[in-house]
Amino acid sequence: MMEFMFMVARWFHVLGGYLALCVFWVPIVTKKGRKTHRRSGWVYVVAMSIVSISALYMGIYRLALDPSFHAEDVPFSWFLIFIAILSGGAVWYGLRVLRYKRRRNTHKHVIDLFFPILLLTFGIAISIYGWKIDFPLLKFFPIIGVFLGGIQLQYWLSAPTRRSHWIVEHIIGMLSCCIATVTAFAVFGAPRLLQIESVSLIIWVIPILIFAPLIFGFTNYYTNKMDGKRSAS
Repeated sequence: MMEFMFMVARWFHVLGGYLALCVFWVPIVTKKGRKTHRRSGWVYVVAMSIVSISALYMGIYRLALDPSFHAEDVPFSWFLIFIAILSGGAVWYGLRVLRYKRRRNTHKHVIDLFFPILLLTFGIAISIYGWKIDFPLLKFFPIIGVFLGGIQLQYWLSAPTRRSHWIVEHIIGMLSCCIATVTAFAVFGAPRLLQIESVSLIIWVIPILIFAPLIFGFTNYYTNKMDGKRSAS
């Protein structure tokens, strides 16, 4: 029964991942706030929720319940759990900043502080674990989680000072989730499709190099656009 549940989770994970890969670019290139942007965005949110939940289940199953589990699979199982937390936390953050875009004070809802704290602490723990076992992927990739967790905590615990605060953080949350999506495909999905046993560490870095300029460009554009209007008035 447990093996069947694992197979179901894996199929949901694969289908959700490919759906996310197919639609993630649509909200990026379409006009913000329009119907196409919103609908494709919700499809992406649903897809990534499936990916995150299934990845978390598979990682825990491999570590705690799989009788055929091998010691060499431990680092990848922890990475799977980390990706689940990173992608799930990022997409949740991207939604919640929209929900509270009109706030004027600090925001201390437990559920909204829980995810960045988890991302921050788990990122530190996994990075330490990576150094301990000398596993390059787990040494450096979790730094993204530490960085994002810190940004999210700082945002919720500070009163907004700019009109653009919510859209900037929405972009950071959703594009950070895109990094997790593309990275997971580049490292896990594509090699299996192409029957490649291992990939270079540079493959892990490429999604960051692609999406970091997009994050900077979009946030800079909307900061100038929205805060410029305030300054002009």
